[in-house]
Amino acid sequence: MQLTGTPFLILTVILVPVSITVALLFWGKVRGPNPVRILSRLVMIMFCQVTAVLMVFVMVNNANLIYGNWDDLLGTGDHVRAVPSLPPAEPGAPAGNQGGDAAKQPPKVTQKFAGVNDPAVPTDVQKTELKGQVSGVDGEVLVWLPPQYNDPAFKDKKFPVVELIPGYPGSSSTWYGTLKVSEQLKPLMQQGKVAPFILVSPRTLLLGNHQDAGCTDIPGKINADAWITRDVPQMVLDNFRADPSSDRWAIAGYSAGAHCAAKLSLAHPNRYRAGISMSGYNDPAAESDSLVGKDPKLREANNPVNILKTAQTPPKVNLFISGKKGDGLEDAQAIAAAAKEPTKVQVQESNGPHTTDLWKTMVPSVFEWLTGIIPAQ
Repeated sequence: MQLTGTPFLILTVILVPVSITVALLFWGKVRGPNPVRILSRLVMIMFCQVTAVLMVFVMVNNANLIYGNWDDLLGTGDHVRAVPSLPPAEPGAPAGNQGGDAAKQPPKVTQKFAGVNDPAVPTDVQKTELKGQVSGVDGEVLVWLPPQYNDPAFKDKKFPVVELIPGYPGSSSTWYGTLKVSEQLKPLMQQGKVAPFILVSPRTLLLGNHQDAGCTDIPGKINADAWITRDVPQMVLDNFRADPSSDRWAIAGYSAGAHCAAKLSLAHPNRYRAGISMSGYNDPAAESDSLVGKDPKLREANNPVNILKTAQTPPKVNLFISGKKGDGLEDAQAIAAAAKEPTKVQVQESNGPHTTDLWKTMVPSVFEWLTGIIPAQ
């Protein structure tokens, strides 16, 4: 039985009254020495508490899609097939281009897509299982196509793309199921208020044992950066009418995903023109499970402020960074202070808790901002 969805939720709801009924029926029927009766009744109470907590957890998880499956919850999943040495990317290579001789580029891979099979996710979201040719990472990628994509009037058009990065822990379904990104943006795209972006959300929970790769290439451990910035874009280009120009690509995230969006857009201006960061952080060590935060060199190299300070040329990237005091605002201001033309940073102070409810309400406005950077064509 899968972790998310209705069947397991119904089971947990049923278990609550069952546990209470069992306790009421057998409370006075326990026999034996006094210690045995006390222990038996404590077990009954604990059973009632466990079933209640389990029901609440499943409700919260279904609402926020924090863990997509049992492996993610238990920390038993590992999506690293290999950790190959990465071929250098050409400085001016657009999104998806692996660099080097074009004749040596990996062959195009036509993926098979199916529904997500999650009642929280709209039926027009597609899922594929991708084997990363460059990164050695395997995982699902969810794709949503804008309403114009299948319109005959747009049959010769190539579309801009936004990669959507969830927090940690987080599911590739969260942007669609909890933040309702496609449902909110579809009418705005039809009205011309938001550009017709292809929305792509890859798996980012890639390591077992509750370890966060931090969207980073960690030598000998994982190529999480290459998975997001090379393999996933190449798959999108191979299977959809996506514009390969970096001027037509963006990356967005919230919480830990916001950190990824800021640092990846700044580190790869040849792949992304814009980044959206909601309630993020600069120091990777802000996430206690971050492997990057535990390595002094990686920690320093993957701080967006340090990326800006050490860049040979200021990256041509537009950033939208939001946060409230004590939750991302100071980090946003630090990035803005370190930025030099042509890097542009818009900081917005937000109000509200560090939850998907806040980021969900921000979706329309941040994509309207993004449309000003990457307009419809």
